[in-house]
Amino acid sequence: MGTQHTYRVIVRGTFDGLSEESRSRLLAEADDHGLAAMQFTEEGSLTYDRTLKHFSYRLVVVSDAEDGEEMAGALAEDRVETALKALGHGYKGLRSTVTDLDTMKINYKR
Repeated sequence: MGTQHTYRVIVRGTFDGLSEESRSRLLAEADDHGLAAMQFTEEGSLTYDRTLKHFSYRLVVVSDAEDGEEMAGALAEDRVETALKALGHGYKGLRSTVTDLDTMKINYKR
């Protein structure tokens, strides 16, 4: 096991084939999943709007640095798939954007 890095991952996708039950539940909880709810967590933070078209999940993933950003993205997508399936929500087209917090450069103002 090598050096661990912390990654922030945004997984985006499109809702697909939502049942009436899923639609009703998502609409009832929409206010709790808006822009104000965006935060990076290990379990993931789901955000979407009332159109129920697109969604995003924000996750923190800790993974071996030598496995790189691709592995962090794959791990995050797997977590999102598991969470959406558990909730009974259909989806398609998952894609990830990964930021390695351990290699990120910070420009401080003087």
